Amino acid sequence: MIVFPAIDIRNGKCVRLKQGNFDQMETFSTDPADAATKWESQGGKYLHVVDLDGALKGYPVNIAAIKQIISKVHIPVQFGGGIRNEESVIRMLDLGVERVILGTSALSDKQFTKSMIKKYKEHIAVSIDAKKGNVAVQGWTEISGIRALDLARELTDSGLETVIYTDIAKDGMLQGPNFVELERMDTVAENLIASGGISTVDDLRKLNNMDLYGAIVGKALYTGAIRLEDIENKMEE
Repeated sequence: MIVFPAIDIRNGKCVRLKQGNFDQMETFSTDPADAATKWESQGGKYLHVVDLDGALKGYPVNIAAIKQIISKVHIPVQFGGGIRNEESVIRMLDLGVERVILGTSALSDKQFTKSMIKKYKEHIAVSIDAKKGNVAVQGWTEISGIRALDLARELTDSGLETVIYTDIAKDGMLQGPNFVELERMDTVAENLIASGGISTVDDLRKLNNMDLYGAIVGKALYTGAIRLEDIENKMEE
């Protein structure tokens, strides 16, 4: 299982939110590229980068920070936040992003999403963010009436390989992921990446035992609750 250190960017800074609430934001670094190189040096194999401003505005905003990250690390980067058209997809891939994450557009414009999946294949992931099982959009500010599992099934039937599933109620709370929903989602997604609430190596061990493709770790890394250097050895305990 791949452990993805999370780098969330707002106003050019590396931050973390609680339950997706922009009013509960904590800044961890003024230089996201420094955070990226730190996680790489500690054994990170793949980075998960999100442009929070882009998610709200509908187009990538923190381009300079993304460029710096990609120029300074030697590991692949998956990126999301405001990707709503093919121009943005192409721009990110041209910058060196390995996998572009579609979020809001997966629900608001399924035709676009399915066309990107067909055209760019493994270079596209869809982030399905949910609260009480229903999909959230617009930077988590709106909750739809669409079931997350139904959306995942429809998109995987269209060829989607990688699904990132985030339980908003768990995100940034360090209370553990939603294992029940992840088990359901794993029956649909070929490559499932868990996100939200992962707070201990024991959480990672449970996810690994579920044979998930990956897990995104954010706040627990920044607070030191989980140390990348320790993960491999402790996962085998």
